[in-house]
Amino acid sequence: MKDTDTTESADIVIIGAGLSGIGAAKYLTDDFPDKKILLLEARDAVGGTWDLFKYPGIRSDDSVHTYGYEFKPWLHEEAIADGPLIRDYIGETVTEFGLDKILRLRHRVTAADWSSEEARWTLQVTATDEAGNETHKNIRSRFVFSGTGYYRYDKGYEPHFEGREDFRGDILHPQHWPEDYDYSGKRVVIVGSGATAVTMLPAMLVGEGAAAHVTMLQRTPSYVASVPRVDKLAQRLMKLFGTKRGYAATRLKNIWSDHLLVTVLCRFPNFGRKLLRKLTTKELPADFDVDAHFNPPYNPWDQRLCVTPDNEFFKAIREGNADVVTEHIERFIPEGILLKSGKTLEADLIVTATGLVMQMLGGIKPTVDGVPVTMSDTVLYRGALISGVPNWAMMLGYTKATWTLRVSNVSRLAADVIRTMDAKGYDIAVPVPPEDLPTTDLLDLSAGYIQRAKHELPRQGVALPWRMHTTFVRDNRLFKGRLVDEDHIRFATRTSAARQLTTVEAAS
Repeated sequence: MKDTDTTESADIVIIGAGLSGIGAAKYLTDDFPDKKILLLEARDAVGGTWDLFKYPGIRSDDSVHTYGYEFKPWLHEEAIADGPLIRDYIGETVTEFGLDKILRLRHRVTAADWSSEEARWTLQVTATDEAGNETHKNIRSRFVFSGTGYYRYDKGYEPHFEGREDFRGDILHPQHWPEDYDYSGKRVVIVGSGATAVTMLPAMLVGEGAAAHVTMLQRTPSYVASVPRVDKLAQRLMKLFGTKRGYAATRLKNIWSDHLLVTVLCRFPNFGRKLLRKLTTKELPADFDVDAHFNPPYNPWDQRLCVTPDNEFFKAIREGNADVVTEHIERFIPEGILLKSGKTLEADLIVTATGLVMQMLGGIKPTVDGVPVTMSDTVLYRGALISGVPNWAMMLGYTKATWTLRVSNVSRLAADVIRTMDAKGYDIAVPVPPEDLPTTDLLDLSAGYIQRAKHELPRQGVALPWRMHTTFVRDNRLFKGRLVDEDHIRFATRTSAARQLTTVEAAS
């Protein structure tokens, strides 16, 4: 490791080269072809989540026709796609649109410091070469766009399990799955009931390296709904109208059908519960206790629905090589897991699919004129600009729709702020909420990973322009027309900001 005095300047820096960051890079390079834009990625490959996770069966929960980019059609037959296909799609996007020219891999932003006097962010960056040698440098930028996701890449959530060290087998968290791990013939217990567990259970029972048996051990049931892996209507639309128009029609179809489903389930929760129970019962053996294992104590979409393509999760249970146990863990024991009921689940491998650790801005702790930003004290302007934080946009997606549908609107908002500064000669744009602004929670799900981090998250207001919706159809309406409200975003020149800082320092 070595320190250098290297300082580089840019007009816009995008942090994170996952789906969101690469989407933002495409939009912003189109909007500002004459500006210097850099795309920084801490890892040694693009893809974000899809390059990080290697667990068996890793796939999308949403149709990639919607999850992917509006400007790059998804051409594979599978709508619910495996992780490697999505990773390839992201890589193709980088190459196809020339984003590799602005991409800097192995560039981890460790700190971000704003100077109003200079009207610049100074990003402290650790750059690692292919041999593993680290160099520290600074990148100064007029504007920052963070597409860093919402969870820690280096750490999954691991609750304490008494007796963990006594277990004779292996314990793995899906977020840190070894690519070459051999689970063939093993008895597997997956602890958890979320999307990861629902994905892994059937995947671990397929092929020559299949597990002997897989049990999903859950404390609380989840709703699980089957969706087609192949969207036949999408295939017909693209054949009928051509790739570009057919893809656009498929996105529109998916956006509205998803919105309708979410709206009905949320507005009529009792109907939703009965519908999902009926569909689940239909897919399980006649003697299966549906109410014990698939009757959550919360309403549909209080947490995200888990999906299983072509009923493969339920098929695995029907075929007898998988089961679901709904109980509390007493402790780990040498041969497996002892439940509070006194029953023992024997295992050779325990998978702790126990969730994520939420994290804003990729763990970066910004400072503004030397004062650290406390994210929980901030309010988000249109769910993207952080109050009190100049010249910074963050990508935050939807909880009740495909996460990445929002990247085009957040990028457009960032572009409008930059254009306003350019047109009027401003250097600084700071969102400033009204003093009496009522606020509410940023995210509206009851999932454990959100509740654990609730005290660390920004807030949102109850009315425009300080709020966002959690579905694309409703939120998209908030991005119609002019996005920059100068009553709520304070613009300034570098000279006036420096003068104001001098006055404040003299007064203190």
